[in-house]
Amino acid sequence: MKKTNLFIRYFVLMMLVATLAACASTSTQSGTGEYFDDSVITTKVKSLLAGDDFLKSFEISVETYKGVVQLSGFVDSQKAVDKAVEITKTVKGVTSVKNNLNVKK
Repeated sequence: MKKTNLFIRYFVLMMLVATLAACASTSTQSGTGEYFDDSVITTKVKSLLAGDDFLKSFEISVETYKGVVQLSGFVDSQKAVDKAVEITKTVKGVTSVKNNLNVKK
């Protein structure tokens, strides 16, 4: 009986370890928790940019991976670029901003 009980505990522990390993992130894939955090960051940044009177007329794409936010698209001035980056940095969870915004002339 003790051997069976020990085996069951060992089996449950191994299943738990395997489950946690499956949710961990790798260099090419984010884990479940990180994906959720990245999608929340992206949504918050998009919302703030769309809600800003100065920036709402521009189509700014936002992508996030492991807290790094990439902004891309076209704006009409360096002031718009600076404001978009500044707003993005205010969002909790943003570790850095990759600015790929282009100024149309």
